[in-house]
Amino acid sequence: MSVLLIAEFDQQSLKAATRSAITAATQLGGDLDVLVIGHNVNAIAQQVAKVQGVTRVLVADDAAYAKPLAENFAPLVQGIAARYSHILAAASSFGKNLVPRVAALLDVDMVSEVTKIIDASTYVRPLYAGNLNATVQTSEVIKLLTVRPTGFTAAKDGEQAAPIEAIATLGDQSLSRFVSENIQVSERPELGTASVIVTGGRSLGSAEKFEALMSPLANKLNAAIGATRAAVDAGFAPNEWQVGQTGTVVAPDVYIAIGVSGAAQHIAGMKESRLIIAINQDPDAQIFQWSDYGLVADLFDAVPKISAAL
Repeated sequence: MSVLLIAEFDQQSLKAATRSAITAATQLGGDLDVLVIGHNVNAIAQQVAKVQGVTRVLVADDAAYAKPLAENFAPLVQGIAARYSHILAAASSFGKNLVPRVAALLDVDMVSEVTKIIDASTYVRPLYAGNLNATVQTSEVIKLLTVRPTGFTAAKDGEQAAPIEAIATLGDQSLSRFVSENIQVSERPELGTASVIVTGGRSLGSAEKFEALMSPLANKLNAAIGATRAAVDAGFAPNEWQVGQTGTVVAPDVYIAIGVSGAAQHIAGMKESRLIIAINQDPDAQIFQWSDYGLVADLFDAVPKISAAL
């Protein structure tokens, strides 16, 4: 049995989500090849080769792969898929965009958002906004999975580097083209992998108040900032900060919910957090049912005091 994992990275480093996916892949057993697709990606391949559990690094280096267009990547993965029993990617925007296309090209079913590996054919995945966990089994010859990064610890570097091998590329499929991108640069940790997250809800009242209360606290804790869907819809925070069923699913060491009511779709995205702290002036807010520590207080009074005390 051999496993292929498709790496996700930025221009500088391998994404933490891919390291978590590597941990999931190693639990399947067998050899693990990691496929790096991009342009001028030798440095990334070198990083991948050092990760514990990686058997071999495959590199598809082509100018056509400079941007992660799934329409170009999917045929490449399809071309080498027959060598593998499993093909995985992290359940990030990248993986969710690519793996279904590969499944369609191979005409096989896939299993998405895997949170636990039972055996090579059996997995656990959430249903109904995380209220149920289903154990599913697939009999496909090639099993395609996306794995939720929060379900697995990130693989660390090992002592030995795996071999790196170049593979043939297919070039531009002329099915899509890259137009532009708007990347928000932040010195704060990435929301999906941060160990501490402070999240604000609509109770913060405005974008200005959201920034004034959340940023000082996040800066003191070196935390990522999250937001509820209601706060995002109200324009208090950008879409990429949304935590919940329709946003980013997180599981940090510490999750601080400020002015968050505890709607089901939000809980689905953060309830696996190891320590949940809630601050809300409504003592009946549902978030308190999920929190380890709760403070019933006016957040406009309490949060600045907490930030000043840290």
